[in-house]
Amino acid sequence: MIKAIVTDIEGTTSDIRFVHHVLFPYARERLAATLAQADEVPEIAGALDVLRQEMGEPQADAARLLVVLNQFMDQDRKSPALKVLQGIIWRTGYRNGDFRGHVYDDVAPQLRAWHAQGLALYVYSSGSVEAQHLLFGHSEAGDLRPWFSDYFDTRVGAKRDVASYQHIARSIGTSPDALLFLSDIRQELDAAEQAGWHTCQLIRDDADTDSRHRQVNRFDQIDLNAYQAN
Repeated sequence: MIKAIVTDIEGTTSDIRFVHHVLFPYARERLAATLAQADEVPEIAGALDVLRQEMGEPQADAARLLVVLNQFMDQDRKSPALKVLQGIIWRTGYRNGDFRGHVYDDVAPQLRAWHAQGLALYVYSSGSVEAQHLLFGHSEAGDLRPWFSDYFDTRVGAKRDVASYQHIARSIGTSPDALLFLSDIRQELDAAEQAGWHTCQLIRDDADTDSRHRQVNRFDQIDLNAYQAN
């Protein structure tokens, strides 16, 4: 019996184009101004210290840091320092109403229904936990955060690593065979399956013919009864 559902965000609950066409450009345009506030904002200064450690350049100045941050964004690198800085910028954007977090129209009603049924809901995304809170807290469907019990990012491990799902299962205290992971990426689902989880692949466009996982187009097509006998 499924007792908890863990969902990815990009491509699963939300259109990946929102991240690449809205969030990333918004952060890139404001990086220089954000770095200029380092002397006044300890959170920014701390992120830049982490960035210097990542680079192995403890004396790097603001100009050098900006170049590297833009390179990291070009590479879609999972840099802890970049994630913190993006989170700071996005926090302002969400609170100012410059944008709202995209969620597909089938997501919120199904999350609400699962929560009402007593299922525990969690998020596991490559975006930082803060970014997850911001997207779901300022979503087009309203504040969805009350329905989630906890959030995980790549600090628990990479999303294609089996150990990451073993860690999450231990963290939430639920047996892997009672967990369902939702993602659009079959390699992530492969890792979760190897950790003993049930899986379901959200396919918003064409079917993934290389995948062995159950595939659906919408959240309301997920039949939890199909997992009861497995």
